Amino acid sequence: MKLLPPTAIALIAFALPFAAEAARCSDTGGQYEAWKAEMAAEAKAEGVGKRGIDALMATSYSKATIGADRNQKSFKYSLDKFLSVRGADTIVKQGRSRKARNADFYASLEAAYGVPAGILIAIHGMETGFGGFMGDTNVVSAIATLTYDCRRSDFFRPHLIGALKMVDKGMISANTIGAKHGELGHTQFLPGNAYTYGVDGNGDGVIDLYNQADALATTANFLRRKGWKPGQGYQEGEPNFAVIKEWNAAKVYQQAIAIMAARIDG
Repeated sequence: MKLLPPTAIALIAFALPFAAEAARCSDTGGQYEAWKAEMAAEAKAEGVGKRGIDALMATSYSKATIGADRNQKSFKYSLDKFLSVRGADTIVKQGRSRKARNADFYASLEAAYGVPAGILIAIHGMETGFGGFMGDTNVVSAIATLTYDCRRSDFFRPHLIGALKMVDKGMISANTIGAKHGELGHTQFLPGNAYTYGVDGNGDGVIDLYNQADALATTANFLRRKGWKPGQGYQEGEPNFAVIKEWNAAKVYQQAIAIMAARIDG
């Protein structure tokens, strides 16, 4: 094979298009401001508008989010301890009452999406105590911090883009408050999922996951589109248990939701 002279190699290399380099993650917050500018350019290329970009540039590195991400102890508990710590008996008791008071609403969701009331109510109770506490952290800052952080950057990046597009559309604002990992609303949707599966459950023309009807309809829509089979069982080993895994990857969480839902529906 004939070798090219160094000058020819240099000319060829110069002529090749440069590969776009993704914004680099970091395990510390030291370069966060520089990363924001890199990420903003990528977000703009993916269709994020001015409001979304402005929201990203206004974020600050969230040490509270990183602390929470490194300290998720409850998912390592036994099932019995998890149920106790997360207040399963209270969720079931209140859940039964909520179902009885709003029977038509839950029936309409099951008719539309095939997801029974118990599942939606168990998730609602588990995530926010039925809307009692929906978080204390800026959503965009939390998601941006987790995208910047190297531990799960690839997982959170689509959720950051989703959050910025939600800002563009007025679904959330740059100041919206959610959970430590950027989850938002009554059932704690990550922004990318909220953007993709959001449903106007109360018919007011707005998708607002801080509205209970919108949040529960969106939850039902998410589960159905992830493969929920209407009329099929959802306990471990039954067809719909696998769909609960789409909601949360922790086995003990999946088991708890299935158990509480059956008690609420029972």
